[in-house]
Amino acid sequence: MENVIIIGSGPAGHTAAIYTARASLKPLMFEGMMAGGIAPGGQLTTTTEIENFPGFPEGISGPLLMERMREQSLKHGARMATETVLRVDLSRRPFRVVTEAGGEMEARVLIVASGATARRMHIAGEDKFWQRGISACAVCDGALPLFRGKVLVVVGGGDSAIEEACHLSKYAAKVILMHRRDELRASKAMQDRVRANPRIEIMWNTLPVEAYGDKFLAGLRVKDVKTQSSAELACSGLFYAIGHAPNTVFLGGQLDLDDAGYIRTVPGTTQASVAGVFACGDVQDRKYRQAVVAAGSGCMAALDAERFLNDH
Repeated sequence: MENVIIIGSGPAGHTAAIYTARASLKPLMFEGMMAGGIAPGGQLTTTTEIENFPGFPEGISGPLLMERMREQSLKHGARMATETVLRVDLSRRPFRVVTEAGGEMEARVLIVASGATARRMHIAGEDKFWQRGISACAVCDGALPLFRGKVLVVVGGGDSAIEEACHLSKYAAKVILMHRRDELRASKAMQDRVRANPRIEIMWNTLPVEAYGDKFLAGLRVKDVKTQSSAELACSGLFYAIGHAPNTVFLGGQLDLDDAGYIRTVPGTTQASVAGVFACGDVQDRKYRQAVVAAGSGCMAALDAERFLNDH
């Protein structure tokens, strides 16, 4: 019987682990073994340089930041299991957790910090140039020297894509907003915003099919979806803005989710729809999706969990 089981090992999960461990709750964290195709530590392990996490004026690599968070969790008494959770039973307390390795255990409280995975297009050359010119987070990576003063491409047609394009326009020589249709899905206000930006050009009915370059991205081969004709586009950055997929499959529909699949929480708290289950980080945040926000919500989840245990 565990007091607290934490599912997920990104900034939210580790902050929750640090706080619950310091509260003598002896939390057990399931880090995940390539859960959602990502190594323990979450999406930050795929990011080369982080310049906007407080406390690191010179920047820090994503893997190193997560390594330090893990060390801090262990130092305060959290325990780690490098396993992926297969399913949970939330029909009664204590909750039951089953891992892909066949392990089973029970917990009085569950903190879900399983994150969300950025959708990728998996075009030819993507793996080679991932974090060497291809990214899924303009806010995280757009200000890096690699992209400053260059031609950058954002793929997508919704509000998020326009926000990413506008953010990148602060640093780029030009931003090309590439969309597979001939009209944007974004709100009218956002469409007006992108059309009023002289540094943003919209490329209609087009999709990238291949990335090429040497050590870093140098260009894309693109296809016109109507004529099927191909062309080459010189650019130094490709940013996907085609949405995120919250990692909630293992929950089996036992928690209330919003229309995009994110866990709903009681406003002002991390309490999910089942008492004793708390959600933090990107799995419940469809708006900000930043490491520092995730860490803050991990603190909230830990404090909510501690109060819940005290009250029950």
